[in-house]
Amino acid sequence: MNRYEKQITELAIKIRLPSMFDASGFVEAGGLVSYSSNETDQLKRAAYYVDRILKGTKPADLPVEQPMKFEFVINLKTAKQIGVTIPPEVLARASRIIR
Repeated sequence: MNRYEKQITELAIKIRLPSMFDASGFVEAGGLVSYSSNETDQLKRAAYYVDRILKGTKPADLPVEQPMKFEFVINLKTAKQIGVTIPPEVLARASRIIR
């Protein structure tokens, strides 16, 4: 789906469909909102695991981790285009707002 971010978000806007995604890239491409683990944090943790494995740690000896940081991104331009009003209480919880 990531390959077609722009086409998917354009279609959602065209048919005035409020859309929620699992990656902020979709919101940057025109989607309404996303809620997902922080991609930068995930990449840092992956690099940590690769470093440990390259230094000789057995993968089975590494703990399984769940994401600790999440982000909620809202695109207000898209909200306006499709006629959706985002309540101030929801805006206050957003990690990032695209205006």
